[in-house]
Amino acid sequence: MDLGLAGKWALVCASSKGLGKGCAAALVQEGVNVVLTARGREALEATADELRAFNRAEVRSVAGDITTAEGRAAALAACPQVDILVNNAGGPPPGDFREWSRDDWIKALDANMLTPIELIKATVDDMMGRGFGRIVNITSGAVKAPIDVLGLSNGARSGLTGFVAGLARKTVGRNVTINNLLPGAFDTDRLRKTMEASARDRGASYEATREARMKGIPAGRFGSAEEFGAACAFLCSAQAGYITGQNWLVDGGAYPGTF
Repeated sequence: MDLGLAGKWALVCASSKGLGKGCAAALVQEGVNVVLTARGREALEATADELRAFNRAEVRSVAGDITTAEGRAAALAACPQVDILVNNAGGPPPGDFREWSRDDWIKALDANMLTPIELIKATVDDMMGRGFGRIVNITSGAVKAPIDVLGLSNGARSGLTGFVAGLARKTVGRNVTINNLLPGAFDTDRLRKTMEASARDRGASYEATREARMKGIPAGRFGSAEEFGAACAFLCSAQAGYITGQNWLVDGGAYPGTF
């Protein structure tokens, strides 16, 4: 299927590795010009070189902290026009809510709620003016089925989800969709850190914790960044203009509910 995206421009946040990288790679392979952002310059430049090797589209990289006004301004300045915005940020650390300070909560909100909203505010009106726009927020399956040790993430990402639910119905009439992609257990650094924390709390080994986690997924495995990127690319496609305000679970069947 031709997704109708060749020549578009995308800004993909936290895209030097993991799920952000998977989304950026999928878009580049569809002919989308991509601006990559991340704080770590070395990993960012390595990913940029890897994606340029596809020879499908232009790839630019901007090292910086997207949660700051300066970081957002630099990333936006590198993108001639933002047709596609993929909001993504590393989740806050796991832990016990009794140990979190107000500063911990503000940091989580800045990264996982307020920064996506600021980037949407900076781009959505121009998207509507051009008659095309796709905004995808990478949140978490924990929005639907909270994970006890990820309280900071549960709270901040749920706030973004509520905001998107209202805005997405106001933009779709101009062919600008806003959706959330909710990853379950994907084989990323983030998952490994979460499982290490869980193993420590339970006094279990990492290997046993990993095995038990996979057994709890009907698919019997963790997801890959490549398949997550493919889901993101479809939500960004010309064919997805009738999908907005949705929370797409990509979790191998782990969520047990009907709705």
